[in-house]
Amino acid sequence: MNKLPVIAGFGGISAAGRSSGHQGFRRLVIDALSDTEANQTLSGLRQLMRSDDDVRGQWRQYVIDHTLIRRIENELHFNPDAVPWNRRVVWEGGPEPLKPVRIRKSQLPSVIPEEWDVIAEYDQAVDVQLPSSMDVLLPDVRSSEVRAAGQLPTGFDPAALYPARSHPRGLQMTIYGATDALGSSGISWDVVRNTVSPDQISVYAGSGMSQLDVNGNGGMMSARMNGKRVSSKNCPFGFAEMPADFINAYVLGSVGNTGTSMGACASFLYNLRSAVNDIQSGRARVALVGNAEAPITPEVIEGYAAMGALATDTGLRNLDGLAEDVEPDHRRACRPFVNNCGFTIAESAQFVLLMDDALALELGAMVFGAVADVFVNADGFKKSISAPGVGNYLTMARAVALGRTMLGNESVRYRSFVHAHGTGTPQNRVTESHILDETAKLFGIESWPVAAIKSYLGHSIGCAGGDQLVMTLGSWAHGLIPGITTMDAPAEDVHREHLQLQRQHIAFGVGEMDLAFINAKGFGGNNASCAVLAPHVAENMLKRRHGADAFTQWQRRNEHTREQAADFDARSLRGEVEPIYHFDHGVLAGEDIGLGLRQIQVPGFAQPVSLDLASPYPDMTED
Repeated sequence: MNKLPVIAGFGGISAAGRSSGHQGFRRLVIDALSDTEANQTLSGLRQLMRSDDDVRGQWRQYVIDHTLIRRIENELHFNPDAVPWNRRVVWEGGPEPLKPVRIRKSQLPSVIPEEWDVIAEYDQAVDVQLPSSMDVLLPDVRSSEVRAAGQLPTGFDPAALYPARSHPRGLQMTIYGATDALGSSGISWDVVRNTVSPDQISVYAGSGMSQLDVNGNGGMMSARMNGKRVSSKNCPFGFAEMPADFINAYVLGSVGNTGTSMGACASFLYNLRSAVNDIQSGRARVALVGNAEAPITPEVIEGYAAMGALATDTGLRNLDGLAEDVEPDHRRACRPFVNNCGFTIAESAQFVLLMDDALALELGAMVFGAVADVFVNADGFKKSISAPGVGNYLTMARAVALGRTMLGNESVRYRSFVHAHGTGTPQNRVTESHILDETAKLFGIESWPVAAIKSYLGHSIGCAGGDQLVMTLGSWAHGLIPGITTMDAPAEDVHREHLQLQRQHIAFGVGEMDLAFINAKGFGGNNASCAVLAPHVAENMLKRRHGADAFTQWQRRNEHTREQAADFDARSLRGEVEPIYHFDHGVLAGEDIGLGLRQIQVPGFAQPVSLDLASPYPDMTED
């Protein structure tokens, strides 16, 4: 009998701000909130952004303008109008010989070119006669074709919140996001680690593209070309699984299951599948799963732009009929399922805390929902590695079929919605809309509500599924499915006979939506779709499996948990929560472990690791 993976906590940071407490979701639907909720959300963002200046009484507008997708800001990343690069020049001399140049000996090439003539030598320098013709690289700047991105709120600097020690930005965001997820649970991690065995904890987290800024792989790959030295931290910090490593080493102190799965833009759902499998099988009782992506660098943007994948200023002008000297509306750079010109890159870190159903009841955990399962399928033979294929038809159909099996046709047809991958590219609007429309037709769904939140946040590559999941939880909490606000009307080539694609938010009552389906499509044929159960559905399943008495006891314990979670949210809104970062804390060596024939005792954990293991192949081994 499979365990149910209950979502007991969630958190992170994106262009919408902090995720826990549904604060990031509220930023998306700020226009549909009450004045009290809207003011609380904007005030919290103001604190997060450390914006003490009243900006001439317009601080609310400042917060709105400096969140979500917007023009790339030099203070956060780089100046898109002056991106440094090296221009290759063929230096052609005139009829007169070039004047000698003086070069410090410490700056001379280790192998002096044959065409150089050293004509004088001093204590610290030499004079060199250069040839009249040579190839040189000259420092220069140029404008980026892409000037929009989904950036973290202006002024928010995760490195300033803890001793970052040259950590890549994605790892800084990991520390913040993991802390946010744990705090949202309302349960101290010490309580969790004293309840479960050390080997019953899983951490699956990573990055779809690794750490590519100057402190990670980006610095390692570019240092020599830029005349700099490679740091001893560049290589180790650059590994794609480093978010999981940081969580184990500096946040949880976990010695349990760990790793990451990489599936391009479906990476978060790949990691979620690993965690779900662990909990369903009983291999783990609690799992922290997520992804962190910080791809807003000139090199990454240029790479995607070279593929024709990103929305450029020229493309946006052409869509809106603007003159060349008019700046386009960068807020509307990502336009899923309408006439569009490419996706908008973004940064984000999102994490969810899963518990098995018995542990959730025992600890009085929050029930934000539950993950029914995650389905992954490849595309088969392909002409182009980046082109879409058939795999996503399989993942979506399997996810919806599971929802039908668990909750029945009525829930699927009338009480479900879908979070589309919705990148904002011409190819995606056709292919994914066909997948969703055909799936809806297959299961008798007449008008399937579709969310496409990349229109607000941009595309955070490996973390995109995490953005979709935390916003799904926000929909259930507030009874709102975010509208596709960058939409005027669906494009003519979009398949929408059975889909509800609209600009306005879609409102529903508490308990009226049972299911959500999250879809992800990745380069190379990495497709994943996830079926997520609403909180009221998950709670009914807990009651059915464990009985009314156990459920009542959970409700009593949950009152305290809710109070703690609400207190964490309130302190976070005031900027009083510091990231969890245990550097050089509780470090264990081999001699600290209590090894026994029946169990292993790990310091810091109340429960031992059992060595009384059942054979996984009892029918193939001797009694």
